[in-house]
Amino acid sequence: MIKAAIVGATGYTGAELLRLLARHPQVEVSVVTSRAEAGKRIDSLFPSLRGVIDLEFVAPESDALLGCDVVFFATPHGVAQSMMKPLVDAGARVIDLSADFRIKDIALWEKWYSQAHACPDLVEEAVYGLPELNREQIKSAQLIACPGCYPTSVQLALLPLLQAGWVDTSTIIANSASGISGAGRNAKTGLLMAENYDSFKAYGVAGHRHLPEISQGLKAMCADKSAELGLTFVPHLLPTIRGIHSTIYVRANEKAGDLQSLFEAQYSDEPFVDVLPQGMYPETRTVKGTNMCRLSVENPQDEGMLVVMSVIDNLAKGASAQAVQNLNLMFGFTETEGLEQIALLP
Repeated sequence: MIKAAIVGATGYTGAELLRLLARHPQVEVSVVTSRAEAGKRIDSLFPSLRGVIDLEFVAPESDALLGCDVVFFATPHGVAQSMMKPLVDAGARVIDLSADFRIKDIALWEKWYSQAHACPDLVEEAVYGLPELNREQIKSAQLIACPGCYPTSVQLALLPLLQAGWVDTSTIIANSASGISGAGRNAKTGLLMAENYDSFKAYGVAGHRHLPEISQGLKAMCADKSAELGLTFVPHLLPTIRGIHSTIYVRANEKAGDLQSLFEAQYSDEPFVDVLPQGMYPETRTVKGTNMCRLSVENPQDEGMLVVMSVIDNLAKGASAQAVQNLNLMFGFTETEGLEQIALLP
């Protein structure tokens, strides 16, 4: 049994972490922090956890965190990096769900997040926590940069094609749509369900913070490391609470072969990637509350413009459940432990 701390557990990703870890057979949640809610019972903020987690929020003090085997950060960008150095120096193992350590190019991170990075020396040390790509590195990592939700859905969709070298990487188009919870637990008019119900819209078309993370990941997957990579990423807002649907368009090259066989072979041993039969397309409701990514690939009219469809739960495989998957790998647990939920239907 290991002890876990969660820093910043008042948002949706923090609540999801609490839900998952509370039933994890190898984990005891020992410390849950919030400056604003310190002294309050967790179940006063999240009544769904009554009788499950009997703790109060505490201020994020290093001594309390260092008494745990693993520290999760479910915080806005900028917070984890400001606290990371003493934790890592003291030997703590950390899983950061924010964007602070995902992008290796410091100047690029600072451009997209409009602030100086407080801990640039640890960025190179951080392991990008996409298990389907970096499983072995995750096992021995001290600091995990858990991928973003959109980047997870897009990268898993393109991994087989890029590693096989079957596509033209110069023009990739990713249209992704997310439920409202992807914007966080904020009281903003534009995020009210009354503002989004019965509507569908794009946002961040001129540039979204997940674009450099996706580009970095796709470049690392390319069989030809010198290949030009051109990515157009357009996020959309769905009138739902959870779920991401990414539709990716990429042109096949002369090397391309049997797409279905390629995807099935790539993910045959992956516990959390499900390649659907040809002609069956993924739906966000089939992954709700789970760590599963469901994929489908088509070559419409055999014209060489490939369409890959990918669905995940943005709070689960796109954040907290993937963080638990990383935890399992880091501590030598069965990779699926605590993550075997079946999607809620309807």
